[in-house]
Amino acid sequence: MQLSQRQVLAARWVAVALILTALILLGRLLPLQDLAATLEEWISGLGHFGPVIFVALYVLATVLFVPGIVLTVAAGAIFGILLGTILVSLGSTLGAAAAFLIARYLARRQVADLVRRRPRLAAIDAAIGEGGWRIVALLRLSPVVPFNLQNYLYGLTPVGFGRYVLASWIAMLPGTVMYVYIGHVTGTALAGGRERSWIEWMLLGAGLLATIAVSIYVTILARRKLREQKVLPPESEPSPETPETAVAIRGFPWGTAALCGVALLLVAAAGCAQLRPETSRKILGRLFGAAPEVELRETYEASESDGPGFDHSLLDELLARHVNERGGVDYEALAQQREQLQRYIGSLADAPMDEMSRDERLALLINAYNAFTLELILEHYPLEEIKDIPAGRRWKDRRWKVGGHTWSLDDIEHKQIRPNFREPRIHFALVCAAVGCPPLRRNAYSAVRLEEQLEEQARYVHEHPRWFRYDPDRDRVWLTSLYRWYGGDFEQVAGSVLAYAARYNPDLKTALESGQKPDVTFLDYDWSLNSAANVPPAEN
Repeated sequence: MQLSQRQVLAARWVAVALILTALILLGRLLPLQDLAATLEEWISGLGHFGPVIFVALYVLATVLFVPGIVLTVAAGAIFGILLGTILVSLGSTLGAAAAFLIARYLARRQVADLVRRRPRLAAIDAAIGEGGWRIVALLRLSPVVPFNLQNYLYGLTPVGFGRYVLASWIAMLPGTVMYVYIGHVTGTALAGGRERSWIEWMLLGAGLLATIAVSIYVTILARRKLREQKVLPPESEPSPETPETAVAIRGFPWGTAALCGVALLLVAAAGCAQLRPETSRKILGRLFGAAPEVELRETYEASESDGPGFDHSLLDELLARHVNERGGVDYEALAQQREQLQRYIGSLADAPMDEMSRDERLALLINAYNAFTLELILEHYPLEEIKDIPAGRRWKDRRWKVGGHTWSLDDIEHKQIRPNFREPRIHFALVCAAVGCPPLRRNAYSAVRLEEQLEEQARYVHEHPRWFRYDPDRDRVWLTSLYRWYGGDFEQVAGSVLAYAARYNPDLKTALESGQKPDVTFLDYDWSLNSAANVPPAEN
């Protein structure tokens, strides 16, 4: 069956609309925002090379005939509209230039054979011979052949390389802006932690509609010009091609077919996720950056009181002196006493951890994690957030010594604490130097006060709107993202995330006992440094 250009164009827009809708539905249900955060963290962890690597991937995809729409939309979600547009525009233009040079100098015979088999490409070749870069620009605005194939086709034409690159770059900008904008709007919709005002949604929606409208209008104008140049037949005249050669001449719209395929897959995934939301959250949560699933269990007997203790007084003094009552850290002052912090960290290497009691061991591991994090910040200070530190030197760097072992921060949390202590409250005690973390205490954890200290931390979190809010009238609960990342830990102890949170909020507990099930929104996690400037002391 022969498809008209209008049908192909309509199919593309329907596919884009379905992709946008499916991503928003998936993102509201599943932790897709964690995937974007993971990608963003990976790219930011590469430092200045992150955008460079993204551009290189885009160039490679263009040369290898891989549709760039996924990368383009991802750029909008990760980098924002301005930087995303710049990077995609640079990558697509460099990729187009590389394919042009390959066709002109390295694979001329293969591309020429392809043109001979497709009369429409030969007609385009002739039109470019007469119209030069202007035809290139028009074809970019209203592609008669797929974008990646065009790149190779132009290498056979007489158009100059410089004019080809300039015309391609300018003409591809409207489509680039449109898809980057779609990615930005989609990413904004997926970030469900913060409720946006209707004005914000109106501005985003208006911008998206305007971008799409401009792209469609430019496409219509380009097609009109192409008909004037006789590259396309007039709308009022039938195509001169015979039915036998129509498909070969026009070419099957592989790019549109691929886009429709992606749309159908995403719609199917969204439908399945809606049918089995809890299962989908668990399965996809592992893929999209959630913490590793761990079976919580008590490896050490709680009654085990015999064993050596450990002196945490050095850390205790530093915390009392340099941490305010809301958990803000005076890093400038702490840096002046860094030698004391390093002495405490040095003492951890010789701690008799393997002989310690259960509570002594847990207090040691929590204090060690927090002390190592303070030292990590001081090593790179000043900085805006812990994520400014390269990824390889952050949580996965195996350099910290405790009791004769060498671990990373992730090892301490996911391999030493979670599998050996049935204690979800540790997520309110381990502090990653971010404002979104529960506050750093002004005293070190100790075995004799461990239960009291952990309970204080949990209650503090559920009494402050940064981490917890409950509105009975709206039947909605806002929870710290810690509940999303470590939901399995809280479920193992309380049966559900809401049931665990209800331990610290009587109104929520009453609602659950009456059979209500409030909607849950996870709050944005503020990665800003937990400095005294960002977390000032409470006003008297």
